[in-house]
Amino acid sequence: MPEADDEFAALWDAHYDDVLGYAARRVDHETARDLAAETFLIAWRRRADIPMDRPFPWLLHVTMNVLANAARGHRRRNRLWWRMREDRGLNEPVADVATRVVEDGRIGTALRRLSPRDREVLQLIGWEELDVNDAAVVMGCSAKTFSVRLHRARRRLSDVLAELDAEGQSRPIPTLQRSSQS
Repeated sequence: MPEADDEFAALWDAHYDDVLGYAARRVDHETARDLAAETFLIAWRRRADIPMDRPFPWLLHVTMNVLANAARGHRRRNRLWWRMREDRGLNEPVADVATRVVEDGRIGTALRRLSPRDREVLQLIGWEELDVNDAAVVMGCSAKTFSVRLHRARRRLSDVLAELDAEGQSRPIPTLQRSSQS
């Protein structure tokens, strides 16, 4: 079926980088590449279901499901790994400095305090730059429902940021200082 192959190749060319970016903003780059590939494998298998007038939200919805499946698998493996470590009496690993610097960011801290659904709603609008209609497709709900979720998520984010400010936890990300000897 050369026609379907050409159409799918055009879909890949048009949206692979965006799907990869969506995944890479949620997991490490290597895992993101695997997830993007799995998304397009599913798209190939279900190519008759792809709404060709607006395929990107459909692809992101698939990617969101692939991410959820990967996260469940990761949690299962992680629980097993910790059980094995506990059985052997091993200590917890120490997080590297770069990870701590990123995690100490004010917005990152606030986002981590939100529910996964609130985070996803905000990230679809802020990181993926989707409009409400396309983000609703990704989340599998109506545009009106998504708008309500977005409004509530923004309000909760604002509340958490205010809490962080009140707690004095809004620290700037440290920068390297040049030595006066240079």
